[in-house]
Amino acid sequence: MRWPSALIGAVAAALLAACSPAAEPAGRPVPDESLMQPPQVPDPVVLTPEAEATRDELLSHAKAGSLSRLSRVANANDGFVSNLGGTPHRQYWDLMRRIGADPNRSLRELFELPPGMREIDGEVWYVWPDLAARDAQDLIPEKLSFQDRRRLMELIGEDGIERIRQGEGYPGMRTAIAGNGRWVYYVLGQDGED
Repeated sequence: MRWPSALIGAVAAALLAACSPAAEPAGRPVPDESLMQPPQVPDPVVLTPEAEATRDELLSHAKAGSLSRLSRVANANDGFVSNLGGTPHRQYWDLMRRIGADPNRSLRELFELPPGMREIDGEVWYVWPDLAARDAQDLIPEKLSFQDRRRLMELIGEDGIERIRQGEGYPGMRTAIAGNGRWVYYVLGQDGED
């Protein structure tokens, strides 16, 4: 059987078109300018003089190992929270120390971490660690840098990350001081405490 030469020419042209490389676009796509810059390290949080004075006072009491002095400071700050059970601060912290979660050591460790900052009802709060100042939806590991993701894992572990994925806020140990120097809370992050 003989094929008409027109049909053979059409098939040959189609095969050549299918096998030839695609035409280059007129210009290469250019990514957004923000994607071409190296990641920017956020500016460090600078405490107000009042917040810094409170932090220094708390740190001196924690270094001295004095739960009594810490509880006096806590009691002098309206609305201070250490636990949701209503247990007096000193009594609660003493219980935590007896079960192995030393509040003095934990507070010293918190103040070694960088603080974050957030605004609550028009008031600036400085929060340790900085990751605890973020909203729950901003703590999902896939939204964090590799460094922050590693730090989050070190601070709260897999169980804590799973709680964040379920919509909870930062579940670990944290403390906050308002810009005016008021000690707002100190939560050890024990199960059932939050």
